Amino acid sequence: MAGELGNERDDHGRNANDFADEFAELTGTRRRWRVTARLDEIFRSISLYAVPAAIMLLSGIVLMFQESQYAVHGATPLSFQAQGDLPATFGLPLVQGSLERAPVVEQFSTHLSEAPVWFRVTVPPVGDDQNTVIEFPSRHAQTLVCWRNPDAPPIGRADRSAVSGAIRVSKAGFAIDLGHLVTPVTLLCEGKFSGPAHLSLVAWPASQLRISEKEFHRSNGLLEGGLLTLSAFVLVTAIINKEWLYVLFAAWLIGNLRLAANSLGADTQWLERAIPTDWDVLVRKATFAIYYVLTYSLFTQLFKRELRLIGLRWMVMVLQWAGVVLCCAAIALPYAHFIPVLWAVAALGIVIVLVLLARILVLTRSRVAIWYSASLAIVLFATFSEVIAAAFNARALSSALNSVTAALFSSLMAALAIAEQMRAEHHGKLEAQTELRNAYDVTPVGLFTLNDQGVFVRGNAALHTMLGIPNTEGRAFRWDQFFGQSTWRMLLDVAQHSDESELEILSLPRDDGRTSRYLVKAIFAGGRIEGSLQDITERARTMEQLRYLAENDPLTGVSNRRGIEKSLGEAIRTLSDARPAALAYLDLDRFKLVNDLFGHAAGDEVLRQACDRMRARLSADQSVGRTGGDEFIVVFRDATIKEAAAVGRRLVDAISGEPYQIGDRAFQVRASAGVIELTADMRVPDAISSADRACREAKKGRRELVVYERGAAAFRERLAELRLIDALDAGLTPNTLFLEMQPIMEMASPGESLNFEVLLRMRDSDGNIVPASRIISAAEENGSIGMIDKWVLTNTLTWIDLHRDQLSKTRFVCVNLSGASLNDEHFVRDIFATLAAHERSVGLLCIEITETVALHDLDNTRRFVDRIHQLGGRIALDDFGAGFSSFSYLKDLAVDAIKIDGAFVKSMAAHPANLAIVESIVALAKNLGIRSVAEWVEDAATLEALSELGVDYVQGFLIARPQTPEAILAADSAASFVRDPQLASLLVELGQSFYPQRSSRSALH
Repeated sequence: MAGELGNERDDHGRNANDFADEFAELTGTRRRWRVTARLDEIFRSISLYAVPAAIMLLSGIVLMFQESQYAVHGATPLSFQAQGDLPATFGLPLVQGSLERAPVVEQFSTHLSEAPVWFRVTVPPVGDDQNTVIEFPSRHAQTLVCWRNPDAPPIGRADRSAVSGAIRVSKAGFAIDLGHLVTPVTLLCEGKFSGPAHLSLVAWPASQLRISEKEFHRSNGLLEGGLLTLSAFVLVTAIINKEWLYVLFAAWLIGNLRLAANSLGADTQWLERAIPTDWDVLVRKATFAIYYVLTYSLFTQLFKRELRLIGLRWMVMVLQWAGVVLCCAAIALPYAHFIPVLWAVAALGIVIVLVLLARILVLTRSRVAIWYSASLAIVLFATFSEVIAAAFNARALSSALNSVTAALFSSLMAALAIAEQMRAEHHGKLEAQTELRNAYDVTPVGLFTLNDQGVFVRGNAALHTMLGIPNTEGRAFRWDQFFGQSTWRMLLDVAQHSDESELEILSLPRDDGRTSRYLVKAIFAGGRIEGSLQDITERARTMEQLRYLAENDPLTGVSNRRGIEKSLGEAIRTLSDARPAALAYLDLDRFKLVNDLFGHAAGDEVLRQACDRMRARLSADQSVGRTGGDEFIVVFRDATIKEAAAVGRRLVDAISGEPYQIGDRAFQVRASAGVIELTADMRVPDAISSADRACREAKKGRRELVVYERGAAAFRERLAELRLIDALDAGLTPNTLFLEMQPIMEMASPGESLNFEVLLRMRDSDGNIVPASRIISAAEENGSIGMIDKWVLTNTLTWIDLHRDQLSKTRFVCVNLSGASLNDEHFVRDIFATLAAHERSVGLLCIEITETVALHDLDNTRRFVDRIHQLGGRIALDDFGAGFSSFSYLKDLAVDAIKIDGAFVKSMAAHPANLAIVESIVALAKNLGIRSVAEWVEDAATLEALSELGVDYVQGFLIARPQTPEAILAADSAASFVRDPQLASLLVELGQSFYPQRSSRSALH
């Protein structure tokens, strides 16, 4: 028992010591936390009080002492004579005579009349050698016609849907350009107005009116953008917090915006789109009625509890039924009769709401309620002010507080109310978001500032890490310490003579001898160079490897198919009587047996040794390339067919002579070869195909070498290999299938070509469109995909045949073929027969095969590609990048274009890795002379990024959705489908900036 107690005391003693150590550590931690918390408090105080105060102070100084960029002068109000009760039978001379007797006024009220108003005005010159423009600022003006001479045609006419002559739309009304006036000019005009219109005229110098118009549209844009942003913010807040009162408030903000737009005279448009003229009056009446309903709903929901406390239920019912009256009036009454009802209901609503607000504010001290009340009060007061002004032709109660300023102030009050409510509820979340934001501010890209001597003024942590700069205080580091003096001079020269520069530079060797490659972006500003540094060493190595793999066989070191075809093309281009050329095609016999019996390692070694033997017997003017597993091409420059045949014989003997020693085994491999004489009119695929035929003939006849001299029958027989077959299978029902076409826009010249991809569509028995993925999946499962592919291809070619003359701007038409079809020999034969039957249209055809299908059976794909090229068609690799393990397979595929996998394009702006992949693919395509097509382009930011990367073509919903064939025929170019003016302008800019990159590229068309 005593022992147990002793052990317990020992345990307690040991635990007490541990607690003491932990307490001491905790105390030190708490001190550090107190210091950190104090710093946080200081920073928070600066952010919450000092910075906003400084912003307000500086803003006030700027407003008081800096002239606005939109300041105007020279606006002269004009006096005029007007009458609105002239008989319709009066001619222009009688109207002019009547107006000459009318009193001279500076403003004329229509008193809600919609009858024509005639007015006469004498316009003096504005001086300063500027054109004189007369503004008719009434937002209620519907039509305007003006004459200089009653006996002459009008100088212009306009309404809300069209303008002609010298009259145009200006701000909320119209304007007429009178040109440069030397003497006063008298105008006779007729106008029609809707609503409480007040006619006034202002003479402007043309340049000053343009400034005023810019300020008008800027104000409208700021108003619309600000309130829409606030409304969207409130709506998102409502959805996140499931607070449906905020949804109502977001809708009320939109109503607030429309009310302000009406006051500004900009309610004829929405989101930069013009509202149809026939809808203007209806939309305007609906705006007032719906805004009343929203205000009533917001008020009663916001103060539901308070309204129950104060009683006065009858007042709320009056507000409710007044809304019903206003909505009925908006539907049933014309605008001129609706306005008085609106004024009466608005005045009644103002009075009742003010009474209720006063009662509520007496009973509650909630700051949220106060802010909401202030917001509502501002809008209601401004509305009441404008109603009084319009109804009694008087000045507004406050010139500073109209519907426009009221919308801004009331929205500000509402934002303060929301901020007040959210402050208490989400304080913890905001702190967490602040910490997260600060963490993201630490960018991994090196940022730096250099003075004009190349000394680092500052740099971030990432820069120090990249360059290995020690954290030594007071020590200066120079650019040339890391990159050399020549790189500094180049950077300084480019930065000083360009708004923004981008260079790839190489660092000086480090202590271990390694160098790194960097991408530097810099701009010269304020006597300094501001820039960023990104380590692209691995990317550069990858690109060099890709370039090598694109034209060289990584296994043997000789050229790959693309590389040897390039050499062959150069030999054909330089061919002449003085410089003959020839081509040899070699195929190893029994090589597959070596692979099957002893494995690929042994087969690879045989290939390497065979290439070594061939290179040892070739001169500098003779090059060899591997085009398949055991197939090789040799190009002979400056060699006659006899000389090439002799070398070909030596190559066959070298390959077949000595056994191949692989470890302790020896393998005997033989070769067959075909040698052909090249002619200047040969195409590369034709030459290779003919040499391949000669090689196959040699292999079949066991002759080792077959030679085709110029004029051999084999050259003529190649085009007769394709056979025609039966048309569409009778089991297919084409009436359920139809085609759509999605435009593919050329970046270099958006308006000069009309290329597109053909897409399969089908309707079910109910007329609903079945997704294409389901059609293809079902067809592949039951083995009928070949019939569908034939139907698509046949109908496409037939359609092109019928409309070939209307497709003058079409360079290519893309058609997809499935992998199952390409692996079906019967289908392939049918396809080639179909193409032969439509020879006139094959030149426009570009067949798309997916990258995964191409990689599945590379030899089969290569042969298919070659055959399409022989027929004059083109090949594009679809979904390029989906099988991104290696680009080396490109050496075996002479494709014309690559369509970058849309998954990379769509998310490239959000994922730097995808951007890097797209950039690598585009760069590779440029270097190989392959055209690049980016799919799934859905926003302008992605379009601009693709333009900067140098993509040749783009396809996606941003440009156009799939169209009917009739729409394609009616279009002038792919850019014709762009409806957004800003996007159209962007396309023009991108096309101009893209053009210099295009001059050195081989075209797809």
